[in-house]
Amino acid sequence: MSDDKKKLGTRAPLGIKRTVETGQVKQSFSHGRSNTVVVEVKKRRILKPGDAAAQPEAKEEAKAPETKAAPEKKAAPAPAPKKAPARKKSEAEEIADRKAMQEQLLREAEEARMAALEDARRREEEAKSKQTKEEAKRAEANRKAEEEAAKQAEVDARKAEEEARQQAVEAAASAPRQDDRPHKKPPVAVAAKKPEPKKADKGRVPHDRRSGKLTVSRALRGDEGGRARSLAALKRAREKEKRAQQHSGPREKTVRDVVVPDTITVAELAKRMGEKAADLVKSLFNMGMMVTVNQTIDQDTAELLVTEFGHKIQRVSEADIDIDTSEDVDAAETLKARPAVVTIMGHVDHGKTSLLDAIRGADVASGEAGGITQHIGAYQVTPKGGAPITFLDTPGHEAFTEMRARGANVTDIVILVVAADDGLKPQTIEAINHTKAAGVPMIVAINKVDKDGANPQKVREELLQHEIIVEAMSGEVQDVEVSAKKKTGIDKLLEAINLQAELLELKANPDRAADATVVEAKLDKGRGPVATVLVQRGTLRVGDTFVAGPAAGKVRALIDDHGKRVDEAGPAFPVEVLGLSALPAAGDPLTVVENDARAREVADYRQRKLDEKRTTQAPMSLENMFAQKGSQVIQFPLIVKADVQGTAEAINAALHKISTDEIQVRILHSGVGAITESDVTLAASTGAPIIGFNVRPNAKAREVAKRDEVEFRYYDVIYHLTDWVKDAMAGELGPEIVEHVKGRAEVKQVFPAGKKDKAAGLLVVDGVIQKGFHARLTRDDVIVSKTVIASLRRFKDDVKEVEAGTECGVVLEDTNDIQPGDMLEVFEVEERARTL
Repeated sequence: MSDDKKKLGTRAPLGIKRTVETGQVKQSFSHGRSNTVVVEVKKRRILKPGDAAAQPEAKEEAKAPETKAAPEKKAAPAPAPKKAPARKKSEAEEIADRKAMQEQLLREAEEARMAALEDARRREEEAKSKQTKEEAKRAEANRKAEEEAAKQAEVDARKAEEEARQQAVEAAASAPRQDDRPHKKPPVAVAAKKPEPKKADKGRVPHDRRSGKLTVSRALRGDEGGRARSLAALKRAREKEKRAQQHSGPREKTVRDVVVPDTITVAELAKRMGEKAADLVKSLFNMGMMVTVNQTIDQDTAELLVTEFGHKIQRVSEADIDIDTSEDVDAAETLKARPAVVTIMGHVDHGKTSLLDAIRGADVASGEAGGITQHIGAYQVTPKGGAPITFLDTPGHEAFTEMRARGANVTDIVILVVAADDGLKPQTIEAINHTKAAGVPMIVAINKVDKDGANPQKVREELLQHEIIVEAMSGEVQDVEVSAKKKTGIDKLLEAINLQAELLELKANPDRAADATVVEAKLDKGRGPVATVLVQRGTLRVGDTFVAGPAAGKVRALIDDHGKRVDEAGPAFPVEVLGLSALPAAGDPLTVVENDARAREVADYRQRKLDEKRTTQAPMSLENMFAQKGSQVIQFPLIVKADVQGTAEAINAALHKISTDEIQVRILHSGVGAITESDVTLAASTGAPIIGFNVRPNAKAREVAKRDEVEFRYYDVIYHLTDWVKDAMAGELGPEIVEHVKGRAEVKQVFPAGKKDKAAGLLVVDGVIQKGFHARLTRDDVIVSKTVIASLRRFKDDVKEVEAGTECGVVLEDTNDIQPGDMLEVFEVEERARTL
């Protein structure tokens, strides 16, 4: 309405001087709302003597007011005669002019009001066109109901007004002396009757309440006094209506096939059933079982719940949760040729890594600490004119037995490296045993043939002791003489590998979900848990969901042996996998699964089994408990942190081998990755040193270690580590005490010597007795006391020593329990540095 009134104020001026001035007043309401109202002020027109000539014009304009549609009539009034005498308007004419002006203004106001109604009607039609058909019908029904309610309210108001008037007249007639004030009672009666339209409009929002719509009926009634509803309120109301329509009918019950293992928690069962856990707990309470959502129930109880809620149960054994790939055999037509996996094994420092460097054309050995391999390296090499070959380089130190066994289990061909100048060594024999146990073919590479004193024939003869007959001695095992330093014989070795691979006819199915083996695992500071895996069948792709041992994850990235990112890895392809949730153990199988839920289920099952194995691995009986309590075995605590999982396992195994009956290594914690604050806290509370193998502490750990005086030991070669632990354990035991018996004597007589001491007359039976020697007094071969010879006399003279067959007298320190017939054994004590 305010916009229309503004248009009214800007209309073309009338022919006579305006007697109406327009203005705007701003009204303020509660909650920060405001409204602008147009105010009209009427002024009284005062005629002056000079205005007499304008009276005929005003009279003509009053009789025929001009409009916007006929502007030409406005500019063509009849000119007044110049000689006509000025005539003063009479009072009747002025009244007529005012009435005409009022009629003109009323018409303009009515036109503006009708234009506003037309605008409101147009906006309402536009809003209707945007609504759905149901909303339009609902709006139309509401509008009709509002109009009917308004009509009914108007009729009721008129009736109430008539009744009020009659009551007022009757009251005035009955009490003529009182003031005639009938206008005070009708409002009371009207107020009493106004709630009736609300009863007729029951179930709908009344028209005088907040609403965002301006209907025609409201505009005609002029009902502008109510507060306008906000857009947020309208939106909430519509959403409430939609929810009411959606939930008006009962939801259809979904029947699920619920997989239930031997034991399951209430929360997990509710999740698989798609029901609320509180409902399951309530049903169990009704069965007489007071349980919570985190408690475990058996399979029979779970079946009762599943059937009660209308679902179907599928019983499975807990072992069925784990993935068994042994029964999943690929069809013969799906198999395709794949590269061979070759493992290089042998004794430490026989040139395994140097031989691999010569094949790869890289220098890995120079980067290895102490010149020995600390963990398994996986590489793929494509020789000129040949097929790709995957090489695994295993450590040769005695501590890495598990790694060599793991390398033999995932390989197709084993290359046994033997130094021509050194022959077979313990780790060489161990590698032979691992190869035989794995049942894989072997190729003997006799290395260092260029050195002085090299004797390849001696190596072939030593292999006969272990039932390995090479081709040079009419056997089936291939042997190649090579020199990793001068790179001679490398081509022959590659030819032998390709020949053996052709005989094996290595094939795998690349078009399936990947199965792989974790060769090595480590914790990288920037990338998190990283596992080096060797794909055995299928293709591992970025984005695959997998489970590796007790760790689940999703492949975030694949990195090959050259440090480049790849999108997929086929059979016999070694890659680093990023995206693990935890660190798997080396040797764990990696299997791609269909979704995250399956991966978490298998990982949780495997972790639970590992926990059970760890807690029940060495049950202790009462006899063992009391025997261990009574023994004097010293515990040597240690905390071990290494760079990769396999190295940590090798260190733990090597340290446990150092333990003896007197002192044992107790590894409080063994992990992979940098030394953290929690490691330092554990070491400070137990007094254990921290061994860091190719790792260092972070800044916070160094700060806490300096405050708590925790000892750090850093190593990069495993035998340096074991040597230090041996020395530390020997120092913990202290020096070794060695007794050298010097002589024996028999007590013949006892007599007093001074106020308290007793002297013994001895006959030296064997050896020599000297003053200051340690002595042991025995009675019937039972030790009575340990003492020292304080005084030694021969007759009345003090002597330093007495030889066998001679009598003497002695005084013993701190003992008077001496009897004739006792034996005195004299010995000398020597301290030696202890070695383990």
